[in-house]
Amino acid sequence: MKAREIRAMSSDELVQKLDEAYEELFNLRFQFSTGQLKNFNRLTEVKRDIARLKTIMRERELEQMWEEEEA
Repeated sequence: MKAREIRAMSSDELVQKLDEAYEELFNLRFQFSTGQLKNFNRLTEVKRDIARLKTIMRERELEQMWEEEEA
């Protein structure tokens, strides 16, 4: 998932995607611990997606704070 795609989402969609990413990360970690994980790179990808989602959510939060401060 690219930052451009994430920025196009609404705030509700971001929260939903973040929940899905955390669930996928949990499942991947479970597969890793049981030795069933085939694609180890997916762990890194999901962690980075979570970081991107949280970063963009924080950017929006800061923008909103600046707008409220200016008003």
